[in-house]
Amino acid sequence: MSEAGATIDVRHDPDRRRFEARVDGAVAFTAYRRQGEDTVVFTHTEVPSAAEGKGVGSRLARTALEWARAQGLRVVAECPFVASYIRRHPEYAELVDG
Repeated sequence: MSEAGATIDVRHDPDRRRFEARVDGAVAFTAYRRQGEDTVVFTHTEVPSAAEGKGVGSRLARTALEWARAQGLRVVAECPFVASYIRRHPEYAELVDG
């Protein structure tokens, strides 16, 4: 993504347990692990420095949380970025476990 406002294409890679976005030849991602049958733990978000401030992390978090909602999963946000995103977007607070 080199242009402001360019579309950020996020893909779910269940084998690697993460959501990914390719940005200027690099990969940004939000990783997770499953905990039991009904909980997903978001563990880490990484965005290449060249892509910071372009909404990539927010797009990853939103896509991951929408996936969790569609799967009927409870969410644990170990990742500080995902936790912060949830605080800024209270529509996802209902997904939080505990």
